[in-house]
Amino acid sequence: MAYLLLYPLARAVLISFQDFRLRQLISGDARFVGLANYRALLTDPRFWTVVRRTFLFMAVNVVLIMVIALLVALMTERLGRVWRSVVLSSLVLAWAMPVVAATTVFQWLFHSEFGIVNWTLTSLGAHSFERYPWFAHGTAAFVILVVLVVWQSVPFAAITLYSALTTVPAELQESARLDGAGAFRILRSVTLPLIRPIVMLVLCLEVIWTFKAFVQIWVMTKGGPGDATTILPVYAVQTALSQQRYDLGSAASMITVVLMSGVLVLYFRQMFRQEDER
Repeated sequence: MAYLLLYPLARAVLISFQDFRLRQLISGDARFVGLANYRALLTDPRFWTVVRRTFLFMAVNVVLIMVIALLVALMTERLGRVWRSVVLSSLVLAWAMPVVAATTVFQWLFHSEFGIVNWTLTSLGAHSFERYPWFAHGTAAFVILVVLVVWQSVPFAAITLYSALTTVPAELQESARLDGAGAFRILRSVTLPLIRPIVMLVLCLEVIWTFKAFVQIWVMTKGGPGDATTILPVYAVQTALSQQRYDLGSAASMITVVLMSGVLVLYFRQMFRQEDER
């Protein structure tokens, strides 16, 4: 475990402090340059644009995932036994689909010439979408990636939240209902406080997973068109492979880890502060 997890991390940290390009990859005579790679990144306007886009991508995905997953979990809790089994089985099947396979399916769905989305919209009278090149427009490509990530992430979050909902005592909800509380008030004042630890866990996991999303973007757009779908993990790979600047790519990866850790630390501090006030 130490070799598989710690060694690659330590190696990436080391490379981020070296002048490590294609020649150094072959010869192995990399020299230390201190914080030069980090200074180069932090003074690059494109890097900060990518950082802002990464946080936007993360925020949009996490909000949609948590809202949709909670609604699906609440719906599943109220279904009968047969339909509950159908919904849970569908969620498991969607969750089990390999990332690359799902991404390829979405590519074909939005294909400009053979995609079913363009065919459907054209059939409904929106003739402007005939052979519409979705992946040639930055906003459209960004939205498609958000839909893909949300579709892949909701099953895990919904199943986990549904499991948490089954632990809420029905007596508490019934008492609140007898006191005149509506469905939303019961959810806000009874259900959510009881399942708060699970909600926080799912939220943190989704922040991590969406912050470091790479496979979907790389397979579908490779960060394009232009930089419209480039987030930090994609930026790091582009820098390392396209420019053969493995040192800058490693530095970008380390900054990604630091930013992601910072978001989680701030969130945990806020969560623990709220717990202490209760």
